[in-house]
Amino acid sequence: MPELSPFTVLSGAGAEQRQRDTSRPVVLVGFQRQGNLGLGYLASTLRSHGYGVLVFDVEAGGDEILEAVKAADPLLVGFSLIFQFYIRRFGALLRYLRENGIACHFTMGGHFPSLNYKDTLELVPELDSVVRFEGELTLLELVDLLSTQGDWRQIKGVAYRQGIEVIATPLRPLVADLDVLPYPERNYRPEALLGRNAMPLLASRGCARTCSFCSIHMFYRTAPGKVVRTRKPAEVIREMQALHEERGITIFLFQDDDFPLFGPAWHRWAGDFVGELHKSGLAERVIWKVNCRADVVEPAMFSSMRDAGLYLVYMGLESGSEEGLKTLHKQITVEQNIRAVETLKQLGLMFEFGFMLFDPSSTFESVRENVRFLRTIVGDGSAGAVFCRMLPYDGTPIKEELERTGRLRGDVCNPTYNFLDPRLDAFYDELARVVNVAGWVHGYRALSPQLNWVWNEVAIIEHLFPRLSRMDAYKEKVREITWASNELLFRVVEDLSYVFSDGAANLWSAADLESRCRRWIEDLLRERNEFIFAHQETLLGALEADAREQTVCA
Repeated sequence: MPELSPFTVLSGAGAEQRQRDTSRPVVLVGFQRQGNLGLGYLASTLRSHGYGVLVFDVEAGGDEILEAVKAADPLLVGFSLIFQFYIRRFGALLRYLRENGIACHFTMGGHFPSLNYKDTLELVPELDSVVRFEGELTLLELVDLLSTQGDWRQIKGVAYRQGIEVIATPLRPLVADLDVLPYPERNYRPEALLGRNAMPLLASRGCARTCSFCSIHMFYRTAPGKVVRTRKPAEVIREMQALHEERGITIFLFQDDDFPLFGPAWHRWAGDFVGELHKSGLAERVIWKVNCRADVVEPAMFSSMRDAGLYLVYMGLESGSEEGLKTLHKQITVEQNIRAVETLKQLGLMFEFGFMLFDPSSTFESVRENVRFLRTIVGDGSAGAVFCRMLPYDGTPIKEELERTGRLRGDVCNPTYNFLDPRLDAFYDELARVVNVAGWVHGYRALSPQLNWVWNEVAIIEHLFPRLSRMDAYKEKVREITWASNELLFRVVEDLSYVFSDGAANLWSAADLESRCRRWIEDLLRERNEFIFAHQETLLGALEADAREQTVCA
């Protein structure tokens, strides 16, 4: 049986020869909802070199974190921040810790601090340093030097204040071989879905695409080194097998920004991965989800992946308008997006998608074009309709363009922009008010996310449980509710667009829409609960049989 957390000594930057005092631990803080593999890799790297590591969810609250930090007396507290929208929340926590006597070194890493270390240090004066880009080696060296009172300010990949000046040291190259990293530490309960356990996993790092709105590819392109690196398929399978055997994980959620499928080399990688899944026997025992682009979805490969356990595909479709796709630099066509959805439906694979109803190039016609596109892909009730407005993340080309043309608004923590047509600003504000009041699109308790959660549950039942009676009738009920919700949402968007473009009367009441959403949620949960209750003996029996089989194998 493979070990879940091999304490491989991560080489590089003289880590093997460097002196260290591991008598004091390190504390790491970040969002832990659905797991945080970034923190997990940092923790396992430190632990593999002898350090104790405590990891906390930033949502645990200041009092709990303060008490733990006081008790641990750590060398360093590290904070993981992805997007700038949460920097004030993190800043308040750091301030609270300092005000209550925590004097150790504070550092921060993640996308925003890496790309904009100057504003990060200005907005969070309690920080002593910023660890830029991939942090395993940099954080390890920083902790080593702090533990021996060495000069950490000369190491690669950090930024810090020196008087009124901000200093950034030369960047450290990205980790060239991901297989030298110890498996990430996962000190949290797996997500439970009908008694089946799910965990996040990575097969690669980086993204070869260059979408103008995305900070991810900028994160990997700014530091030296190969932008995209893949793990060996056999090593990914080894980690999956360990998690399956030791923690009972049967659902793997790959968090790769772009699962390795693009181009001949990654196509071969995916083929090898599927082969290793079958060779290990996992293809018959687990299921998995990937994130990918629509232009890689084709019948042969995805049929092969489906037969090896793929059950869910997330695609960032982003726009149903050619002009919108051009603005977002997606380098894809509307037809390719539609073809990918049709292929997944034909193969019986569930799909979810990201979509930007509004972007900086939006017009009333492009919004209506986007609605027509959404009708094409989910007008049949196959998934709940979701959409958002493009956000200008720090470090992205589109934010720089908005700034250059004088359209950027807000501040560094909450950037926004004006549309080219001022009437669109009023339209967006009213639509956001109506949709948010109705609880339709955003948030775990909103209607569309709950519809997609039920569809996800249906896919899990079909893949990991015996065939249940009345499944087809149940799916049809869920489809009816999904169709009705989507169609009304599309009508609201279309009708409100004409209110602001042509002066049409507004016939929609937020209170009425909220009431309809609430009824649909009640109908959905009633159908779901009745179906699950009617089959609970079969579902529980399958879980118990699997548990017995796993005990025998162990």
